[in-house]
Amino acid sequence: MTHDNKTNQARRAFYERIDHHHLFPLWEQLHNLVPREPAPAGLAALWRYTDLRPHLLEAGTLISAQEAVRRVLVLENPGLRGQASITPSLYAGLQLILPGEIAPSHRHSQSALRFVVEGRGAYTAVDGERTTLEPGDFVITPSMTWHDHGNPCAADGGQPVIWLDGLDIPTVRFLGAGFAEDHPQAVQPVTRPQGNSFARYGNNLAPVRHAASGTTSPLFNYPYERTWDALQTLLRQGEVDAWDGVKLRYNNPLTGGWAIPTLGTFMQLLPQGFSGKTWRSTDATVFSVVEGSGQAVIGGRTFDYAAKDIFVVPSWAPASLHAHQQSVLFSYSDRPIHEALGLFREHRENH
Repeated sequence: MTHDNKTNQARRAFYERIDHHHLFPLWEQLHNLVPREPAPAGLAALWRYTDLRPHLLEAGTLISAQEAVRRVLVLENPGLRGQASITPSLYAGLQLILPGEIAPSHRHSQSALRFVVEGRGAYTAVDGERTTLEPGDFVITPSMTWHDHGNPCAADGGQPVIWLDGLDIPTVRFLGAGFAEDHPQAVQPVTRPQGNSFARYGNNLAPVRHAASGTTSPLFNYPYERTWDALQTLLRQGEVDAWDGVKLRYNNPLTGGWAIPTLGTFMQLLPQGFSGKTWRSTDATVFSVVEGSGQAVIGGRTFDYAAKDIFVVPSWAPASLHAHQQSVLFSYSDRPIHEALGLFREHRENH
């Protein structure tokens, strides 16, 4: 037996002995634990809304919103099956509220966003205030706030309302910090008139004696109409970035920070004919197409997108966006966590 064989045999025997003590040698796994660059398990993927919508409407015939608590079809990344995750740190699902339905009030540790995809007439209520939902609206449900949803229109005079749910469920699960509670009433009491939070915080104003608390925006509905106006104004003024087109992030109006501490949220406009340069960043990003059509090239794969489609860009995957028609894209990512921990990194190619 050669020296090398003796050494290898001795090492294997050592590894077997220490395994009984729940130990393993770092040197055998060092390159996997500390890689040269990110190697995410999640894959680039696109979900076509025209394929998803019939399944969601069928679910509406099988179970009520109240019985389901949240009637949602989860968008599960093909590289993360069984984990209820669209990226390792993010959750995404499409929720349906039919006319006359309510989704009962509850609260939980996980922070949530709603991005309205289709329909009018529904509302969401957050800690005693309701807001009516319009397509393109971005709505926040902060951690541990009571929230319920409803579509009060009569069945013969209303329409289905569908929105994208984005949550930090995988992050909270990883941290072991999840709590949840049901409200004693299916519909929480309304304690403030609709529009109250927008009047207080949505006009670059705040109550004179307001003391900012918490890290989530006190403004829980960011109407699409205002976002659209801002994008159009910047487009007319020629502020088009070679990678992003015209892109804005949603802010907490009191602090200037992220609207949600664990979820970075954005809206961008790509002019017709836009062909973006390639970027990569450490934050994995979920995109929801508000309007328009084009292509997303992610990790060398080309995905044709249309209005209401959803696609995901994994961490550190090279990506570029191209618009056949003028396109508006909502997106959310885990960038606030990366920035808070000093981990965020971005690379923008110049060719």
